[in-house]
Amino acid sequence: MGALQSSPGRPEYSDLAEKTGFSFEQIGVLHKRFKQLSHNEETLRRDNFNEIDDLAFNPIRAQIIEAFFDRRNFHQNGEGKVQEIGFEEFVVVMSHFRPPSAHMTEEQRGKTRREKLRFLFNMHDTDNDGTITLEEYRHVVEELLSRSGTLEKETAKCIADAAMLEVASISVGHMEPDEFYEGITFEHFLKFMMWILDNRKWECCSA
Repeated sequence: MGALQSSPGRPEYSDLAEKTGFSFEQIGVLHKRFKQLSHNEETLRRDNFNEIDDLAFNPIRAQIIEAFFDRRNFHQNGEGKVQEIGFEEFVVVMSHFRPPSAHMTEEQRGKTRREKLRFLFNMHDTDNDGTITLEEYRHVVEELLSRSGTLEKETAKCIADAAMLEVASISVGHMEPDEFYEGITFEHFLKFMMWILDNRKWECCSA
């Protein structure tokens, strides 16, 4: 993995700073956090993330952790999962959670938005097949809603099904009653999310 050997905050880290948008000072803070989680080892494993208290009760905890071990999120054309990551991969994945800079051009903002949406898509495409299936989408919605204690799992399932059909109607247009919607591709997901951002609204469907 791409573990960094020197202390962050020095000129040799300009490539990482340029790639992620983090300042040298922010990279230094992340390096301290990385070393804390890894117990001063050069790599992180999944079980290291169990020490992050803020993740303990997060309903999509598993997806967040897996995002750090998904080659698709390392700013390269990778596929599959890895068992451990170095500091460079850690910082690159963390950059997906970083808010856009106010000084970005429209072109840079559009590119960053697409990258963040790709990252979000990858988080929910848990089997890495290029689509978010109804089952994957339903699982996320059920986890989010049923853990809140306000909805039963069957109700959450119905909401997920209805939301998936809403996605299909916006991204691929009219569907016949007997057609089966296999799943959302990234392009469909991008189209749908851009529609949400442009309209600043989400029409909730309930059973």
